[in-house]
Amino acid sequence: MTIERRSVLSGLLLFAILFSSVSFSFARMDEGMFMPDKIAGIGNLKKRGLKIKPEEIYNPNGGGLTDAVIRLSIGCTAEFVSPDGLILTNHHCGFDALVSASTPTNDLVENGFKADNRAGEIHAKDYSIFITERVEDVTAKIAAGGVKPTGEALAAAVKALTDAEQAKAPKGSVIRIQVMNNGFFVYLFQTRQIKDVRVVYAPPRNIGVFGGDPDNFEWTRHTGDFTFLRAYTAPDGSSAEYSPNNVPYKAKKFLKMNIGGLKEDDFVFILGYPGGTTRYRESQSIEYARDANYPFLAAWLKARIAALRLIGESDENKRIALQSDIASFDNGRKLYEGRMTRLRLADVVAKRRAEEARFSTWVAANPERQKKYGTVLSELASVSAESNKAAKLDILVRRMPDPTMPMFGQIYTAIAAGKMLSDSERAAKLAEIKKALEEREPVYERELIKFYLRKFDELPANQKFEAAEKLFGTFQGSARRAAEAAFAENIAEGSYWNAESVAALYGPQAMDFRPERDNVKGFAAALKKAKDEANARAAVFASKIDRLRLLYMQGLAEMNGVTPYPDANSTLRFTYGNVKGYSPREAEFMTPFTTLKGMFEKDTGENPFDVPQKLRDLQAARDFGRYGQGDSVIVNFLSTVDIIGGNSGSPVLNGSGEQVGLAFDSNYEGTGGDFYYEPNVNRTIAVDIRFVLFVTEKFGGAKWIVDEMSLVGGPKAKRASN
Repeated sequence: MTIERRSVLSGLLLFAILFSSVSFSFARMDEGMFMPDKIAGIGNLKKRGLKIKPEEIYNPNGGGLTDAVIRLSIGCTAEFVSPDGLILTNHHCGFDALVSASTPTNDLVENGFKADNRAGEIHAKDYSIFITERVEDVTAKIAAGGVKPTGEALAAAVKALTDAEQAKAPKGSVIRIQVMNNGFFVYLFQTRQIKDVRVVYAPPRNIGVFGGDPDNFEWTRHTGDFTFLRAYTAPDGSSAEYSPNNVPYKAKKFLKMNIGGLKEDDFVFILGYPGGTTRYRESQSIEYARDANYPFLAAWLKARIAALRLIGESDENKRIALQSDIASFDNGRKLYEGRMTRLRLADVVAKRRAEEARFSTWVAANPERQKKYGTVLSELASVSAESNKAAKLDILVRRMPDPTMPMFGQIYTAIAAGKMLSDSERAAKLAEIKKALEEREPVYERELIKFYLRKFDELPANQKFEAAEKLFGTFQGSARRAAEAAFAENIAEGSYWNAESVAALYGPQAMDFRPERDNVKGFAAALKKAKDEANARAAVFASKIDRLRLLYMQGLAEMNGVTPYPDANSTLRFTYGNVKGYSPREAEFMTPFTTLKGMFEKDTGENPFDVPQKLRDLQAARDFGRYGQGDSVIVNFLSTVDIIGGNSGSPVLNGSGEQVGLAFDSNYEGTGGDFYYEPNVNRTIAVDIRFVLFVTEKFGGAKWIVDEMSLVGGPKAKRASN
């Protein structure tokens, strides 16, 4: 099948084609993470399949579907699915809560969790939720007289408006004003926090994380990535910390579950909190991400994963406690690998340069444009060239020491401070250092120092870190690795470095040379110098780039004759598309649905492809309840909806505004979505809502949770309104 073509596009969709990083054709475009107040201005929604009015999705006076969609404090999206504060989100979004409640004898990630009633729900430690009550475009209010302020003037205008709006806000509501896209947009958000969240149901690992890292960002998928939580408040309805006396939150709006099923080409939309995009960046920024930043981040996370697994091999308590970090790092590692790969394969830098050339031609054709925009591209190129001339070195020296290195971090801080303390001050500093080192993992620190030293060795010849070359440059291959390992072990596990020897750096310095001390001191001093130089380059870049990016964005908007959607920034957004497969490569086509039977095809009996026997039994008996389709149960599906990290847990809704799925991933071909949207291959992966309910009721035996929800659209469906 091919992507449907349309000859007429709305202004916003035309802009998406012209203004996105990659535009392969005038195919149907589903790009865009739109602000809720702009939904009514998207001209083709009814034609595409939206059956409700835009104000039923977002209403500034309340009552829209957006009232049911919330942000978790850990950075995911979630939604109310009952009037009594029942919340649906992803399993990986509830992961930390399961880990914190686990013990060596009951690993809740591995075994899952089920409360038999509300009294059995367990505290989701450190979780809270944020409800968006109002969204308002205040760009015009900030830009008095039509002139957009910058710098201190912008900050002052934002503070004044925030203070004025907060004074009028309802009790318990918080006003936050965010500047987006270097000042092109300014938006007000009124939110409310609920602090008591509890776990209600989570499937076991071999459903909630089925496929593990091998399947992460891949299609086909067969993952039941869902968890039920519940919000609680004080008896008077106010937000309160966890207490046995709290009561379920009374949701003003909750979503209905439609179990009627989907078919290919069905219209769907998502409401959620996408974390961050940079869709309008200059070509140099994309090149920096592709060649320097993303490769480093992928390698850094891989090193952290390996170190944490090494620690867990010998300590079961730590293995359980570290599961969440490992899962998070593994997800990030594969994401960054995917991003740098997609930026290369899609040739995004070249396409952005072609867009810049078109912009340059447009500017040159008019004297007024030349006055406004004539130097913006050359200035962008100039400031980027200066900032990025030592990009790979700067990434390393600006990050080292990172949080994995508390001992070296304390050494570096002392050397960087370069000052003597009195005896009493040094005693206080010693106590401070001891506290900082209390929970350190020497193995973790050792392995990450080794990683950084190896990355210094891999730097191009014109970006070498001289301090590393002085210590290790006479060695080659395995001999250099051994020398680097000895250096790292000396800091992390050696007999010399401890709280007392670090505190001594703030006192009189001995004149004798001790390599275990002075090589480390010299390295730290050189690192401080290199870090200062890198930070100076970054500061110059930061002082100039906002103005240039704002000017470039204004010029592009003027050239294309439309207003863009803002980049994502963890605020409430609307995006839409259709259920659709895709072709990832020549001679291969991916259909948009997977089933329980396909899950069994992947079964190896070993983690991460070990199917629970009870699922096999239910399939064999065709005991699907209300949730089957044909001879199985739909597990996951694809759509063209435009998402990014932060949309995990977002509800996938049909044209009637009923929940039909739960977004949890993008495909690998879509991992470049921070910089661009590619309509032919970018896909959102979601759990079919019927699989969520099937697992909860038939596998988990938690029908009481399903009974709390409002089901529509299927056989023997319970119909209710909210």
